[in-house]
Amino acid sequence: QVQLVESGGGLVQTGGSLRLSCAASGRTFGSSAMGWFRQAPGKEREFVAAISWSGGNTYYKDSVKGRFTISRDNVKNTLYLQMNSLKPEDTAVYYCAAGSGPYYRAREGPRDFGSWGQGTQVTVSS
Repeated sequence: QVQLVESGGGLVQTGGSLRLSCAASGRTFGSSAMGWFRQAPGKEREFVAAISWSGGNTYYKDSVKGRFTISRDNVKNTLYLQMNSLKPEDTAVYYCAAGSGPYYRAREGPRDFGSWGQGTQVTVSS
């Protein structure tokens, strides 16, 4: 099991930037795919981005491509999500999650992630 703690959320204006961090503890961080998900009020949790164990493969929700960048530091056991050109529709609670294997399996969706953080609120004002 991996314990995850997100930070970096906040209130930002449209067009602004935020960098989310997810600090992980546990021996499996460096061998697990990691992901970011988000959940807006009244909506289901949705995939945002994922990264393979080495950082060599990344995956993004279409609406964030070109604006968000997922990365990881396996020495610091930390996952990041750099969010630029933020829009009001990006407002949500953002969660990081640890995958069950080394690569993201899109068909499995959130079911493939066994450990979740508590979430961090991102609010984009118009």
